[in-house]
Amino acid sequence: MERRTDFRLELPFVLAFLTVLSFNLQATDGYFSVGYGTQNKGVAGVGVAYYHYSLINGNPAGVVHLGKTFAAGVSAFMPFRQYSVVGNPSGLPGTFGLTPGTVESDSRFFLVPYLGANWNFGQDDANAFAITLFGNGGMNTDYPTATFFDQSSSSTGVNLAQLFLGLTYSRKLGEKHALGITSLFAYQIFEAKGLSNFGPFSSDATKLTNNGNESSMGVGFKVGYMGEWFEGFSFGASYQSTIYMSEFDAYAGLFAEQGDFDIPASWTAGVAYAPNDKLTLLFDVKQIFYSKVKSVGNPIDPMALPPAFLNPGGDPSNPADYTPNPNHVPLGADNGSGFGWEDMTIFKVGVEFSPNEDWTWRLGFSHGNQPIPESEVLFNILAPGVIENHLTFGFSKAIGEKGNLIHFAFNYAFNNSVSGPNPFDFDPAQSDPLNGVFVPNQTITLEMYQLDFEVGLTF
Repeated sequence: MERRTDFRLELPFVLAFLTVLSFNLQATDGYFSVGYGTQNKGVAGVGVAYYHYSLINGNPAGVVHLGKTFAAGVSAFMPFRQYSVVGNPSGLPGTFGLTPGTVESDSRFFLVPYLGANWNFGQDDANAFAITLFGNGGMNTDYPTATFFDQSSSSTGVNLAQLFLGLTYSRKLGEKHALGITSLFAYQIFEAKGLSNFGPFSSDATKLTNNGNESSMGVGFKVGYMGEWFEGFSFGASYQSTIYMSEFDAYAGLFAEQGDFDIPASWTAGVAYAPNDKLTLLFDVKQIFYSKVKSVGNPIDPMALPPAFLNPGGDPSNPADYTPNPNHVPLGADNGSGFGWEDMTIFKVGVEFSPNEDWTWRLGFSHGNQPIPESEVLFNILAPGVIENHLTFGFSKAIGEKGNLIHFAFNYAFNNSVSGPNPFDFDPAQSDPLNGVFVPNQTITLEMYQLDFEVGLTF
């Protein structure tokens, strides 16, 4: 299907449209989307070696093969998240037990748009420039209860939304190879509520929670290569740097490094094989380095968070009955506790079939081990990014006589859960906190599945 078009779209119009485009969250590969752009989402995000999917946060090398193109789309994203607590809280001094039961998160419907445009220039159209705008996020929960007994907030949760502006330059190396680089400009918004009872563990309890929306900005880059190595077989690879963000000052008592929340680096490599002009088979491997961002990757440390431990048999109201914690590292400190996310390695496969010039059909599957260890379930009540498997379906249909296309994609993120102990509810009669011995009293289970319907246009 021909991707070139005579549709004329001037840069000032694009820039004006970008300024009013809204954004929200989307999550599956941890807190990144399974794919970007409707065509790419129809194959579960695979396609680093397939230039047709390169415009919206794809391999920057591929845009030089697109020709003059304009793309826009919107998804209806529906995440279903809940946590369950089993076991009655001990209620003993020095513990922090949760109310048993299951609580489902509200905020289950989001509209997530994207926009992109590409122009070729130079002799034989050997160069290309693209501009894109797309959203990301995923650390979102809105529990209609005071999960952590914060009397100042009737609900508990966090919301992270990220907006990216990409400026891409791509150049052909001969007819079958290309390189590309994208400058990425990021804008983040974050809010936390219902966490006041973690104040004694914070370096600054006034910058821990219930401070409304706070924003940060940053910049990074993405580089890529794409080439056809022999007839019908292409290889592609890309690397996205860490995007270094300014701090969330209003939440300097929550996130490690005084409110720092950088966007982690990632790489992708893959192949595309077209045995004929109707069928293309795709395979990618992707890795996201969540552990390298301290506010995301630092594990919770029950030994470091309390500033002091109550002596056995001591009076909780008597400061003299506490032993100062020599290993105290509060929330917000350089090495403060975070969400404990591990790096993700994700495998993606997809197939695209074009029986004729009017229709293209897509199917994809993505698998990656979820990033939350069993030991990290308490804090991740706020960000239960436990999805591992996605099955996607999509199609494109030619409209009009100028090569314009309408696209559709459906993504089902299979239900998944992770269970682990509440590290702050233990029986002092069986535990020795000063020597790091804890006997957990409660089990927390995080659970999530997602639906995503997306429609897009290419002109």
